[in-house]
Amino acid sequence: MSETKEDGGKTIRGSRTMTLNLKRTVESGHVRQSFSHGRSKAVLVEKKKKRVITPAGGKPEETPPDVETKAKAEVETVAKEEARTPDAFRGLSKGEREARERALNEEKQREIERVQREEHDARQRAEEAKKRADGGVQDVPLVEDEEEARKKAEFETKRKLEEARRKQELEGDDEADSKKKAADARGKRDRTEARAPKRRGDGADRVRGKLTITNALDDDQRQRSLASLRRRQERQKKHLSEHLDAGKKIAREVIVPEVITIQELANRMAERAVDVIKFMMAQGQMLKINDPVDADTAQIIAEEFGHTVKRVSEADVEEGFIGEKDEDTDLQPRAPIVTVMGHVDHGKTSLLDAIRKANVVAGEAGGITQHIGAYQVDIGGHKITFIDTPGHEAFTAMRARGARVTDLVILVVAADDGVMPQTVEAINHARAAGVPIIVAINKIDKPNVDPKRVRTDLLQHEIVVESMGGDVLEVEVSALKQTNLDKLLEAILLQSEVLELKANPERFAEGVVIEAKLERGRGPVGTVLIQRGTLHVGDIIVAGSAWGRVRALLDDRGEPVEAAGPSVPVEVLGFDSAPEAGDQCAVVENEARAREITAYRARKRREMHATGAGARSTLEQMMSQLKEGARKEFPLLVKGDVQGSVEAIVAALDKLGTDEVRARVMHSGVGGITESDVSLASATGAPIFGFNVRANSQARTAAERDHIDIRYYSVIYDLVDDVKQAMSGLLDPTLRENFLGNAEILEVFNISKVGRIAGCRVTEGKVARGANVRLIRDNVVIHEGKLSTLKRFKDEVADGPGGQECGMAFENYQDIKVGDIIECFRVEKIERKL
Repeated sequence: MSETKEDGGKTIRGSRTMTLNLKRTVESGHVRQSFSHGRSKAVLVEKKKKRVITPAGGKPEETPPDVETKAKAEVETVAKEEARTPDAFRGLSKGEREARERALNEEKQREIERVQREEHDARQRAEEAKKRADGGVQDVPLVEDEEEARKKAEFETKRKLEEARRKQELEGDDEADSKKKAADARGKRDRTEARAPKRRGDGADRVRGKLTITNALDDDQRQRSLASLRRRQERQKKHLSEHLDAGKKIAREVIVPEVITIQELANRMAERAVDVIKFMMAQGQMLKINDPVDADTAQIIAEEFGHTVKRVSEADVEEGFIGEKDEDTDLQPRAPIVTVMGHVDHGKTSLLDAIRKANVVAGEAGGITQHIGAYQVDIGGHKITFIDTPGHEAFTAMRARGARVTDLVILVVAADDGVMPQTVEAINHARAAGVPIIVAINKIDKPNVDPKRVRTDLLQHEIVVESMGGDVLEVEVSALKQTNLDKLLEAILLQSEVLELKANPERFAEGVVIEAKLERGRGPVGTVLIQRGTLHVGDIIVAGSAWGRVRALLDDRGEPVEAAGPSVPVEVLGFDSAPEAGDQCAVVENEARAREITAYRARKRREMHATGAGARSTLEQMMSQLKEGARKEFPLLVKGDVQGSVEAIVAALDKLGTDEVRARVMHSGVGGITESDVSLASATGAPIFGFNVRANSQARTAAERDHIDIRYYSVIYDLVDDVKQAMSGLLDPTLRENFLGNAEILEVFNISKVGRIAGCRVTEGKVARGANVRLIRDNVVIHEGKLSTLKRFKDEVADGPGGQECGMAFENYQDIKVGDIIECFRVEKIERKL
């Protein structure tokens, strides 16, 4: 089968041809078809022979000879008609051509109608103007003319939008066909416009620039679209601005910290790092892109490149960490913070137990407080926060820390002991903090006590109580019998009312870490006393070089709470590491701010430790130590249960040091003894001291393998005493010289194979073999050594008494003369203690 079109007896067959006859009935040939722009196309033309039906026994009729010539002429005619067909209709089917012709005719008809309508409107306006000029028609108000013009403009706008929509639908059909031709025409027009001067303000160009069906079909009328013109103008403006910027220098304000790298400095100046390196090479310094420079050098570089410099310090990251002062209108009354201080074993913790109705003393080793504790008590609707401090001399730092955060100090003095050294120290701490003092004279229940003697002793330290005409409140109490506790609480509330204590609870929390520890299962725990603001669960808190998100808050009784306001002591869980006791803590807005502050503080701490180590290990220091004799060191590791105890132990051990020996704490920390602690001790040869902590199984196994001594303590002065005894063993013993006697040389004998022998007479005391001797000539010591030989006659004797004669010989010395004096003595070593 094949598709054919018959026209006047000729058949033009397509490419799909299938012949079922055995005879050749189709003749084909190629005809070259020409198009515009020099294009041509080969067309396959096929001619089907006519089937001639002949009568029976007759011959078939032959095809007229002019049929083939006529067919070729008609094919050429078709080709010429196609050549005359516009480019927009080429390659389209008959139906598509008809649809496009109809669209074009409709468009032309609408255009004719629009022109006729505009001419009609113009004639009407001319006639109306003529009538008004002749006076035949009254003047029409301008308002009506304007309203009519506005309506016409709206109608014209709607009509144009409708026409544009129809054109877009028609143009979508032939968009793919005319894309190549439009690109060629646009390129040709661009080249022409680039050579010709641009015209501005011509409205006709903007109208012709719009893409219409007429313009799309007419190559001579095609122009660039408005969007293309705008893009071209933008490119020209950008290119021009880049050239202008290249020639103009922009001066910037460069922020320069204390230390900055070449790369960072170049980035802040918006300069190339290579240019900065070249400048430094011209100054005689060879630097790489990552080398740091100080602030002075960075300022010189920035000013040389034409920039201004703003110097900042790394410490600026802490600006705003502690908030500004609160307004008086935001302040609200808060509970007083009371610190209990005094000498050891004067009853501070017992007095606080009686107020809290708890028993804390039973939990303290040795009956003395070794931790700083904070508690809050409700007395008749009034809350009071108490801070209990240790009284032992090793806990000076704890007492000072408690005095700094307090509003009021209760000075506990035992009536039987009176004022003691730590009592005086507590008075000094309270004065340094500038807080008032209430004296609690304790243990008045004991027989034969004299509270008046306590008041008199306090006068020596400028503490004048009220009973003696002063302004310091005093109360006689008994913690054991709970005597006069109500008077003490009344005195505290009275003093707090005078102080008018207030704080702003509606702000980020700020406070002080008064104790820190590392607990198994809970991680780092810090006891924080809130001073202002309110701390909530979920807040991000920073304390020293530690930070974290608050996971839980526990009050003084171990109960969880959701928030803690001013003057409330709480245990905070969630730190990434144990904070330092005494660190100021505050809530920050986000984690980035917390990391920035803690990273700066950790870096400063490392620099401080590195500087201290470097100062000890300089060449001059080493040489001076070699000349003077370096101090002996006793290395050790200290692990404790809380930060305050570790701090007190390290401070007490530092006080033990002398010019000859000192304790060197290789490492101190909070928490149990781990395998890493044993590894450090093995590398340094140091014992490990654990205070209220124990070693885990891995640490114990490693200590047994490496023969590391681990000692456990629960009372601080036991640990200090053992370290003092161990350090005493490093002290050089004291040498004591005991005089034995003198002998005078009467004769000198030369004996072969032995040497020179001195014949002597013991003039004073006695002489002994093996003792130390000095050879004195003309009252000048010329030799000091040992007596190797002592003979009486021919016998070797151990000693020679006074008045007898004997023979003596010295070890490795032969220069002896008649008349020399030999002094004999012994040296005794006496052990020393710290």
